[in-house]
Amino acid sequence: MIRIAVDAMGGDIGPSVILPASLAFLQAHPEAVILFVGQLDVLAAQPVHAQLQALGRCEFVAASEVVSMDDSIEIALRRKKDSSMRVTMNQVKSGAAHVGVSGGNTGALMAIARYVLKTMDGIDRPAIASQLPNAAGGGTTMLDLGANVDCTEEHLLQFAVMGSALVAAISDKPNPTVGLLNIGEEAIKGGEMIKKAGQLLRSASGAGDINFYGNVEGNDIFKGTTDIVVCDGFVGNVALKTSEGLAHMIGNFIKAEFSRNLFTKMAAVVAYPVLSAFKNRFDYRQYNGAALLGLQGLVFKSHGSADAFAFEKALNKAYDAARNQLLERVQERIVHAAPLLVAARAAHPSSSQ
Repeated sequence: MIRIAVDAMGGDIGPSVILPASLAFLQAHPEAVILFVGQLDVLAAQPVHAQLQALGRCEFVAASEVVSMDDSIEIALRRKKDSSMRVTMNQVKSGAAHVGVSGGNTGALMAIARYVLKTMDGIDRPAIASQLPNAAGGGTTMLDLGANVDCTEEHLLQFAVMGSALVAAISDKPNPTVGLLNIGEEAIKGGEMIKKAGQLLRSASGAGDINFYGNVEGNDIFKGTTDIVVCDGFVGNVALKTSEGLAHMIGNFIKAEFSRNLFTKMAAVVAYPVLSAFKNRFDYRQYNGAALLGLQGLVFKSHGSADAFAFEKALNKAYDAARNQLLERVQERIVHAAPLLVAARAAHPSSSQ
């Protein structure tokens, strides 16, 4: 049985979305158990609470406090020690759960997860990794998506190693390709840090640590040129928000065309199947669930505004990662790449700060 600890109070909406999504997930996964962490009276008042109890594969763990979306990292980490987010991470640390899921404050989740679970040996900074939809019919795994704004070439190497383990664990690609996001495909393009990162990634590829494709550009993310794209968190977060904005724009366009005059309504009816398929392809809800890689425990972040459909997708990802032993696979790849990681850190000792 795969045991998933869920921060049932997290996100913009909280239990009214999380519990119904979890019920649907449990009905589809007979080998899963969910530990709902939160204020027990609030959870008991949810309409699906009785159905969850009748199902028998869930537990309710008390937490008296809630980390709000506006709480600072200091408040979340230092003052709310009995928050649903903190207790969820404690379930992972103690071994009561194989993986933790939260839709709460991203900065707070990263800080609490890092404090409670600690980082793996050989990894300086955890990274956020998730998929962005691509034209090849799948998703391009991208990291970092916002955890680390200022990165060194060593960090990008670590991201590539961890991202490769993630994709290998949850897909049928044991040797996924890695692209380095740059302003051009040529090795001479980009700033000094990106050039050095390219050199490190080529060395790692030669040693068999990763399968490095080379430099890729922004359009390659959505083309699906490589399975993985590594970049710093600032650029990655911009790409993520652009993808989400595109999905919203297409959805609003379809609605607008159906509300105009008779001619545009008729044209919209004819074009609807194509527009709808395109919208679904780039619907960020399909790809909800980002992994926090580099920790000594499995943690997945759901979008704060996720509806039940999207939150269930995050649960699916967390389940697959635990079932396919993602944590162990990341550790194995780090051990294999240790000589290169140690050498890179020695050449740039400030990278661990």
